[in-house]
Amino acid sequence: MATEKTRVLIVGTGSIGERHTRCFLQTGRAQVSICEIDDALRKKVVLRYDLKQFHSNLESALSDPPQAAVICTPAHLHIPMAIRLAKLGVHLLIEKPLSTQMENISHLEEIVLTKNLKAMLAYVYRTHPMLSAMRKAIHAGRFGLPVQVIATCGQHFPFYRPAYRKTYYTDRNCGGGAIQDALTHVVNAAEWIVGPITTLCADADHQVLQGVTVEDTVHVIARHEKIMASYCLNQYQAPNEVSLTLVCQEGTVRFEMHQNRWCWMRRTEEPWQTEVHALGRDTLFTKEAHAFLDFLEDKADPLCSLKEGIQSLKVNLAILKASRERTWQGVE
Repeated sequence: MATEKTRVLIVGTGSIGERHTRCFLQTGRAQVSICEIDDALRKKVVLRYDLKQFHSNLESALSDPPQAAVICTPAHLHIPMAIRLAKLGVHLLIEKPLSTQMENISHLEEIVLTKNLKAMLAYVYRTHPMLSAMRKAIHAGRFGLPVQVIATCGQHFPFYRPAYRKTYYTDRNCGGGAIQDALTHVVNAAEWIVGPITTLCADADHQVLQGVTVEDTVHVIARHEKIMASYCLNQYQAPNEVSLTLVCQEGTVRFEMHQNRWCWMRRTEEPWQTEVHALGRDTLFTKEAHAFLDFLEDKADPLCSLKEGIQSLKVNLAILKASRERTWQGVE
């Protein structure tokens, strides 16, 4: 017997919204509709994916509320939209970051709890099989307790996101800048493995990217309780690389996203051991769509819970404040 498809509304079909549209369709488990205010963009996505249901505004989309929605608008709009959807009993997948401020976060939590809704944050790194394998090995105690986290990341933003000057990225208040747009992925991944950041200091500035004034370079020193950490990211270097290293009491492990692998070394005289997993263009986002649908069907826990998304938001805000005030910040 065929299983009834979940009605999923994609709110906003910029680059990430279009990808969610494509990947939810690829699951074969979702009846996808979109909401996009830009006429040209909406028509393009509708034609490209042969969509039967589409809307030019949220009022129209919610005249017959979907079962679930994926919020892909600029970050400052996430919470107002999430609250509006949740009040109608719609389950939520919210793109990162959760917001650009803490206002009304507790109100959203209350509605989600009261209406027994499912809410998940779209931190897609958590779907990577090699990051998951490294996390599983660490949690199993294969390398002893982690004591240090070192993240180094960078890419040539104009190549990968050529329209960045015309998007939310230009304004921190909309979720723009390297901290909220890129670094949050890496910090969230590290917190998934070793737990929340508790204190941090930071330096961030605009160094290279043309046509914007937001920061394109970030350095963060942090503590995950007793675990010491450093995070370094820029958005203009030639190589597209993400490396997350954890030094543990009985070995060192490393996730290299650009190589789709994780590595480990126990003793100085031994070479790196590696495990590699090839990925397609949409593999991670399709896995995320499946994970969200599994969550809705009570087959799995959320990849990134609302609580964890709030923690990542608090870290973003602490980094922004630390870089502005040149002081150490606590993360509640």
